[in-house]
Amino acid sequence: MDTIGEMPMPAQFRYREVFLRGKPEHDRQDPFRIRHPQMETGRRAKLFAPFDALRGFSEAVASKDVLYREAREPGEGEAEELDRKLGILRRLTESGRSVREHPVRITVTYYVPCEDPENEAYGSRGLERTVTGVCRGVDAEIGRHIRVDDVKIPLRDLCRIEGGEEVFGSGPDGGC
Repeated sequence: MDTIGEMPMPAQFRYREVFLRGKPEHDRQDPFRIRHPQMETGRRAKLFAPFDALRGFSEAVASKDVLYREAREPGEGEAEELDRKLGILRRLTESGRSVREHPVRITVTYYVPCEDPENEAYGSRGLERTVTGVCRGVDAEIGRHIRVDDVKIPLRDLCRIEGGEEVFGSGPDGGC
């Protein structure tokens, strides 16, 4: 009895004769081979490559694994330290010219509320994000935000501002 792969071939196997003939051999000048040339391995692999039948489903499932937390209000000392650092940054970035001539590199940690309406944390919890770059300006009156490179961060969402001692001097960093 012959085998198909690892299992024995049943006696009443419908395609027994076809299977026993083996893989067809074609000459280089065979009309079938001319009409149907052998496909490159890379193109053939594409035919069997997996595809995302439900577009975005895997991202939606992964977003449920994110651990959101409650926003924490900064303590009295932390709020004062943030205000002090914002004042320093406001003075250092008053004009575009001063930003270009003396760029101030800082790291800002800020709170971002959950933006997924399908998530249970929507509207009540969020994440902390960190951005490092050149401070482009502090708008404490009208827009109430700080710009680090191309990111605008609302002042109400600030947790921590860090920079070198040459920028803020020595002292404790404020934290969320």
